[in-house]
Amino acid sequence: MLAPRRAAVVDHPWTWLHQVHGADVVVVEHPGQHAGASADAAVTATPGAVLAVTTADCVPLVLVGDGAVGVAHAGWRGLVAGVVGATAAAMADLGAPPRRAVVGPCVRPACYEFGTDDLDVVAARFGDGVRAVTTDGRPALDVAAGVRAALAEVGVLDVSDDGTCTACDAERYWSFRARGEAGRVATVAWIEGEEGTT
Repeated sequence: MLAPRRAAVVDHPWTWLHQVHGADVVVVEHPGQHAGASADAAVTATPGAVLAVTTADCVPLVLVGDGAVGVAHAGWRGLVAGVVGATAAAMADLGAPPRRAVVGPCVRPACYEFGTDDLDVVAARFGDGVRAVTTDGRPALDVAAGVRAALAEVGVLDVSDDGTCTACDAERYWSFRARGEAGRVATVAWIEGEEGTT
């Protein structure tokens, strides 16, 4: 039986992932397939197949194509490893490359102090647009900017992002970085019916 909280969102089997900060993608051909797999992204063209990633400070990303959807967990390590491009490629292999994306709540640079050596690694891959500073002037990573740069590389320029910071919004979101919290928020995507709506 589906857990009540999951069923309240959508009453179909979910594919949730054991996220490892990498770039592996699972292709879900029937509802619930690959549940618990070690991966950081999932894609499907199957109506009723529910895809989920969980995050606190990393970027939850939803990719939408004509007849397919994908979800990705994009922390800085997975971002550098290529999780965004791998997710887009897996959707293209299904015949539905992504045409738009939604960036979910994540830690924003004002709250994301980041080591300079690791910041150099991310900037070498995605450009200096990922460099930022915290509210007190320390080096910071704009991980959402890195995701947008990775999306641009695969031709996705229609990106929605309301700018919510998990570190700042303690009433609605958990943050390991800001408060050491272990809780996670699920980002969920699926295709409804035969029309391919999401």
